[in-house]
Amino acid sequence: MRFSTWVEIDLDALAHNIGEVRARIAAGERILLVVKADAYGHGAVEVSRAAVTAGVDMLGVATLQEGIELRQAGIASAILILSPPMESETRDVIEYDLACTVPSLAIARALSRVCVDRGKTGSVHVEVDTGMGRSGVGLEEALPFVTAVGKLPSLSLDGVYTHFPASDDDVAFTRGQVSEFARLLERLDRKGIAVPLRHAANSAALLGVAESLAAPLNMVRPGLMVYGLRPSGGSSEEAQLVPVMTFKSRIAQIRELPEGHPISYGMTFRTPRAMRIAVVPVGYGHGYSWRLSNTGEVLVRGERVPIVGRVTMDVTLVDVDALPDARVGDEVVLFGRQGVGEITVDEVAARVGTINYELICGIGKRVTRVYIKSGETVGMRTLTERRAVGRGRWGDEK
Repeated sequence: MRFSTWVEIDLDALAHNIGEVRARIAAGERILLVVKADAYGHGAVEVSRAAVTAGVDMLGVATLQEGIELRQAGIASAILILSPPMESETRDVIEYDLACTVPSLAIARALSRVCVDRGKTGSVHVEVDTGMGRSGVGLEEALPFVTAVGKLPSLSLDGVYTHFPASDDDVAFTRGQVSEFARLLERLDRKGIAVPLRHAANSAALLGVAESLAAPLNMVRPGLMVYGLRPSGGSSEEAQLVPVMTFKSRIAQIRELPEGHPISYGMTFRTPRAMRIAVVPVGYGHGYSWRLSNTGEVLVRGERVPIVGRVTMDVTLVDVDALPDARVGDEVVLFGRQGVGEITVDEVAARVGTINYELICGIGKRVTRVYIKSGETVGMRTLTERRAVGRGRWGDEK
């Protein structure tokens, strides 16, 4: 099967980047890989399976449904819901054996009641707000809150964590957060409250704030760097990260248009001469930004060619005048490598005026995910199915 528009997910690159995380932490420290938002657009089920094989200890999701998706796919590893749940979700949290971040005593008590009723023990973590100003409990209330949660029946207080808002560009502020969090952990220890998992470091901290990796912390929570990208700001260049995702399409049609012919909605481009225009079946309905209209570039036969006219929901038009050998069926790379050419995610994000996170998370479900290992296709996920495939390229069945 040949797809018109797809992303290739390099599972070897994923494993390599997990190795880069492992190289930055102490022996015995755990890794929680963040796979929320469909593993940042890469495919949560497939990425989670590969990551567990590569040595990841725990998976992090944002919502109950994301956790259920992994459980229904047969993934048995520990899974932590990082965002605060609703009380109405507590039964399913326990039913699917998911660890849960508790934002209030009301939620903690609801979880406890469900566990008592069902004869189960629920795993909970507490997020402490040391400066993020988002979810969690404040530093001033953290000690009594954690103490109270730890006393609830049928709950296991398995983790305490904090989150960094600026570890990629304000190291001093982040170091202050680490110090405050470490003091809280010391107070918990003095009260005899043993919390097995103590975590803080996200990708930016792993790449630049050594204090966030030191004792008494014993788990890290990378996301973006495992997908081969760097957070914005001044994170360390020492890590040899490999991008996991390449976004591709194909030339579906080539048109010979005369001078002065309007191109796409709004007629924002008119051919300055007779031109060869390639029709590429990708648009903002796939997650390819409208803001690339008349400004973006793609790779065809290893060469950069410009987008002309507005990107539409389903189609983008590119100028292939400089490539007389370009043909229908030729591969088009929207970001990634092709031959000696490369367009990076960060370059595209800068053109769009956004961040690399949003760009990869925004790739829609109509875009087929093709999973590559050792240069061969090992799986795919389309809009209608998810399956392992034979050893052929592009999902050809054997």
